[in-house]
Amino acid sequence: MRVYSTRVNSMAATRVKAKRKRRYTEQDLLQLPDDGRKYELVNGRLQVVPTGARHGWIGLKLAAKVYAVLPDTMRAFDSSTGFRMASGNIRSPDLSVMSISRLPAGEIPTGFADGAPDLAIEIVSPSENLSDLLQKVGEYFESGAREVWLLFPERKQVYRLRAPLEVEVLNENDVLTGGELLPEFKVRVGELFE
Repeated sequence: MRVYSTRVNSMAATRVKAKRKRRYTEQDLLQLPDDGRKYELVNGRLQVVPTGARHGWIGLKLAAKVYAVLPDTMRAFDSSTGFRMASGNIRSPDLSVMSISRLPAGEIPTGFADGAPDLAIEIVSPSENLSDLLQKVGEYFESGAREVWLLFPERKQVYRLRAPLEVEVLNENDVLTGGELLPEFKVRVGELFE
């Protein structure tokens, strides 16, 4: 006489639970170690933003030019400043300008600023993903930006956006002006990349 045993398939009996990816928070972003990288909080993920020496050099030259003509009604911020978008993402433009009237009680917050800056400036790296860049530009406008400047060092061009679909392309010999936000600002585009 043979005795047969019944085995229950452990895979069928056990529910397979998919691992959930961790959603990061503003607090996680604030507590990151200073490892030389720039991060943004995008859809609950920490995203490394491309930078480099040339990127930093262009940003510093532009910041000096902006700061020299910054109106008393505006404040300028560097790339370490996080802005809380309407989507909940935290974005950090390479350089930004914001009206004092949009800051809480006219004071610079110790944490992230609410809303996009009036002017967000991004230095675009060759490795940057176009769809990510367009999402970021859209978030700036949805969150209160009046202008976004995209600097393309490889092409020696600046794309000046005054609305999500209104783009002015400035080439090396064209002059970039600050418009209503920075009335005294002007620079030949090629000078930014020399």
